This record gives sequence, C-alpha cells and structure tokens, in this order.
Amino acid sequence: MESKELLLDAFGRIRETVETTLEGLDDGSLVRRPAGKGNSVAWLIWHLGRVEDAQVASAAELEQVWTSLDFVARFGLPLSARDTGYGHSSEQVDAVHAPADLLLEYYDAVHRQTVGFVTPLTDEDLDRVIDKRWDPPVTLGVRLVSTIADCLQHVGQAAYARGLKA
Repeated sequence: MESKELLLDAFGRIRETVETTLEGLDDGSLVRRPAGKGNSVAWLIWHLGRVEDAQVASAAELEQVWTSLDFVARFGLPLSARDTGYGHSSEQVDAVHAPADLLLEYYDAVHRQTVGFVTPLTDEDLDRVIDKRWDPPVTLGVRLVSTIADCLQHVGQAAYARGLKA
C-alpha cells in the first residue's frame, strides 16, 4: 500500500462520518450546544470543513473551496471569508447556522478537492517542506496527517454531540 492510499482512506473516513453524523438532523439539533456552551454539530462540521479546506488548499496552492465555489455567500455567516473557526467566542459559535444538506455539500466539495490533490502524490512529494516557520519544518505529509487528526477529532465531537439529548 502506498502512503497516499492511507491518506485517502483516512480522509474518506472523515467524509463517511460527516455524512452519518448529519443524517436526519433537524435545524434545532444542529445548533444545540452541549451543556449550553459546547460546540454545536453545525459549528463542528463547518469548522472541520474549513480546516481541511484551508490546509489542503494552502498545501496544494489552490483557492479554497469556501471562496472558489462561493460557499461563503451561500452560508451567509457574519464572519470573515477567511475565518476557519479557530479561537471562536461563544457568540461566534452561535452564529454558525446551516442546514445539514448545505454542510454536507460543502464538505463533499472540500473532500473532492482533497482527493484530487492527494491522488497523484508520491511518497517523495510527502517529504516536501511546506512550512519553514516550525522547528523542525513541516512537510506535506506531516501537514496532511495533522489535518486528518484535527478533522477526526472534530467529527468525533460532532457525532458525540449528536447523541446527546437536550
């Protein structure tokens, strides 16, 4: 098995869990915040999509799906077009409202861009340094794995939040 096949499998598992987590959720369930202050399913799915979108687009030197396919306007959130959710206040978490079908449509578009970028990669490509601001410098492989780890955490949180009752 090649490294890219492992990466594609991991990104595919995120996609499957996003779909399962969103399935059948109404708008109220999407924005319910565990204990009134945890992150909602809608915010978590939006955020993990934004994280993957921003990280992969940067590594691939592509425009983010968020702007290239005008999801920024379709979501209509009171946030900057560059916002990915890092450091959001409680009020900003509350501001992220979107129906399940739009959340899934956005994540699917992000996933397609990710798959399109990862599919032709070689093991040598994964060793390319893409961020020299860190010590040691970050390679493409490390960036993709850290993106997977972050997104798996958030989709797991969303699945957990889905199972909680108001």
